[in-house]
Amino acid sequence: MNNIRNFSIIAHIDHGKSTLADRMLELTGTIEKRDMRDQVLDSMELERERGITIKMQPVRMLWHSNRPERSEGQEYILNLIDTPGHIDFSYEVSRALRAVEGSILLVDATQGVQAQTLTTLEMAESAGLKIIPVISKIDSPLARIEEVSDEIVKLLKVNREDIVLVSGKTGEGVSELLSEIVRRVPAPKQTNENSFGSLVFDFNYSNHRGVIVFVRVFNGAVKKGDRLRFKVAGKEFQALEVGFLAPAEKEARQISSGEIGYIVTGIKEPGIASVGDTVASLLDSSEPLSGYEKSRPVVWASIYPESQDDFTHLRQALLKLRLSDSAFSFEEESSGVLGRGFRVGFLGMLHLEIITERLRREFNLPLVITLPSITYRIVYKDGSEGNVYTPSFFPEDYLINSVWEPWVKATIIIPPVFISRVIQLLYEFEAELGETKDFGKGRTSLTFEMSLRELMRGFFDKLKSVTSGFGSVSYSISSERLADVTRLDILIADEVVPAFAKVISRRQIETESELDVDKLANVLPRQMFTLKIQARALGRIIASRTLSGMKKDVTQHMYGGDITRKMKLREKQKKGKKKMKERGKVNIPQDVFLKMIRRG
Repeated sequence: MNNIRNFSIIAHIDHGKSTLADRMLELTGTIEKRDMRDQVLDSMELERERGITIKMQPVRMLWHSNRPERSEGQEYILNLIDTPGHIDFSYEVSRALRAVEGSILLVDATQGVQAQTLTTLEMAESAGLKIIPVISKIDSPLARIEEVSDEIVKLLKVNREDIVLVSGKTGEGVSELLSEIVRRVPAPKQTNENSFGSLVFDFNYSNHRGVIVFVRVFNGAVKKGDRLRFKVAGKEFQALEVGFLAPAEKEARQISSGEIGYIVTGIKEPGIASVGDTVASLLDSSEPLSGYEKSRPVVWASIYPESQDDFTHLRQALLKLRLSDSAFSFEEESSGVLGRGFRVGFLGMLHLEIITERLRREFNLPLVITLPSITYRIVYKDGSEGNVYTPSFFPEDYLINSVWEPWVKATIIIPPVFISRVIQLLYEFEAELGETKDFGKGRTSLTFEMSLRELMRGFFDKLKSVTSGFGSVSYSISSERLADVTRLDILIADEVVPAFAKVISRRQIETESELDVDKLANVLPRQMFTLKIQARALGRIIASRTLSGMKKDVTQHMYGGDITRKMKLREKQKKGKKKMKERGKVNIPQDVFLKMIRRG
């Protein structure tokens, strides 16, 4: 195991992580130059479109070190786990960091340390990893190498000589970085040679072979045909194949302690494999590897098929997605207006976008998605309690004794010139400002606490707007507090639309009501009859707009004749419009729901 080095790259979004991984794969000969492409480890179409890493990807590389302190030409196995950079996937990142001994902390030379950098760094340090500070994009004409180096020195308490400078675009410094990984990252250690034990840090699904788990082996070895068990899930299976990823699957005779590889389980049931579980031999009686905890949904949204004929198709699609992503959960629900659908829990807003987009692309499903919400704990006046995560099910005020909601602790990093704007923004979102301190040259960090409800109310977009794109934020769930909230319903043609219901702060009732009815009046197609769009809360109508019906001149085909003929036709049209208004049903297109979800 002395020639094995396991490491990950942790970075904020768009700091060059995938590009650096490309150069490593190219330099080590893991992928031939003719097969190289940008973001080679980002296999999903969505990842390549958005330029972000969504799904973790392990890869095995071979590197020949010729440093003086090593024997000439010694070969090292470098196992890299490429991790997502977005805060929504911080739970999966924390599990992946338990599978390695070291991490590259990658900081963009043009942007400097960002808020999410601090979060991932904290996770890496708590896992006891060796941190190698690296500055990327040094070839950019906008690079601020000296200033960013000062930030890293202050953050990590390291010497400037410890910082490695690289360019993923040109390949400059990548060879030196690989040698530094060999020198600085410790080799893995084995605690038990006789019994196989491994940590699941990610998994995938194949229609033919079932669930394929990506594991870091801590004890013993595993080979094809071995009987194994998921310790937390309690499911037994036989290893159909074991091997490494380079980055494609390469079957091996066995994978041993200290190595990272895959195991084909043959399991085709959803909900069995999960990140953080332990895969071990049947005879192993030890406890699961420490640190396992089930991921908790943060944001909820209801998903309905546009046609109820697709309900079964939607259920099967969600079950299939669960086979490759255990981080979201779902349960069936029904709505009088939208029919049967599912209430789905996500890790965050980006996770919601990814799952719903995959449902549309991979399963060709037109969907209706309700406004996202969080979970509230309700204490009723009769003393009972319950959790509500569907706004349309939020009880009437007279039934409630108290409402409790989750709060987050967050950090923002901005240039000092934007401090006054950000403080005003925090007041608008009902946040409590904490510590403010200088963070490197021309950078300030602000810590604050805010309700998760307010954070999801378009805070990220507003922050980017008031800081001209220079602000970054990271957060974690911290506590539960009393909430002064109520339900806001949207009525179209006097009929409540559950998909538009939401729980809001009482102080925001007027503002939110006006915004919602205005926006809906602008995006809802005109109908054949005149209708009202209304916002209702606290038992009364707060805001209202009238959407005029489409008009047609029913007398345009008439030339000459008595005026009474035209009057009769117009009167007949008027009666028809009145009857349509009484009985007519408003058809709300799918894109209207999407536009209402996106603020602004």
